[in-house]
Amino acid sequence: MAERPLEDDIVVDQTGRMTYTGYLKLDELLACQEPLSRPAHHDELLFIIQHQTTDLWFKLILHELRAARAYVMEDRLEPAFKVLARVKGIQRQLFEQWGVLETLTPSEYSEFRAVLGTSSGFQSLQYRLVEFLLGNRDHQLLGVHAHNPVAHEALLEELQQPSLYDAFLDHLSRRGLALPDEVLQRDRREKHTPHPGVVAAFSTIYRDPHDHWDAYEMCEKLIDIEEAFSLWRFRHMKTVARVIGFKKGTGGSSGVPFLRKMVDHSFFPELWDVRTHL
Repeated sequence: MAERPLEDDIVVDQTGRMTYTGYLKLDELLACQEPLSRPAHHDELLFIIQHQTTDLWFKLILHELRAARAYVMEDRLEPAFKVLARVKGIQRQLFEQWGVLETLTPSEYSEFRAVLGTSSGFQSLQYRLVEFLLGNRDHQLLGVHAHNPVAHEALLEELQQPSLYDAFLDHLSRRGLALPDEVLQRDRREKHTPHPGVVAAFSTIYRDPHDHWDAYEMCEKLIDIEEAFSLWRFRHMKTVARVIGFKKGTGGSSGVPFLRKMVDHSFFPELWDVRTHL
């Protein structure tokens, strides 16, 4: 068997140096997986890590989407394309991650499901912030976080910013595309309502993409993001069906029927409507 001797310049003595473990705070991070089942069930660690890594990815998605929104608000679409391409890559990881959780069988999950109590992925603050940032501003969901003043305030702060979609519509208006005043001047804290005038503006872009190439590409980047979320939701629903069937969710939802309702939810409705209109 071939040997690989250490190269002379490799730093062996880590005393007093920045290390991999120190930079990433791995001691703290790897201490955060604490199964509650007693004795600890083998598969609970999988369940914990699956959801912790999901929230870490959502943290990065938020970071990138906020950067994309800032670029759009500065009328700089090109830098936003790189950011949104990264988000799409993260979404691909999230989609594939369900394949790991699907190795959890119904009998295995039932061994520790009770320790979850009423906790549920539906309560994820970062996922809720992503939804608010993209435009699904359902004020009913604020109540889920009312017990946590910090989380509740974070959601209220996000509502004070335009969604990524609203920021894009504002950009299109500034560059001369006709958009309805009732869309541009509405209360941005509320969910966007589809409007035929927005479809007409997108029709102009799609009918003549060479005159609106950056806006055309931004439209397609947004469709990429939404399609990836729909696929992620669909796989979430199928994973839940595979593991618990049609039992109620731990957070009190109907489970699979509740998740199914969100599969077809649209953040950017006119970008889908324009395809029929053309």
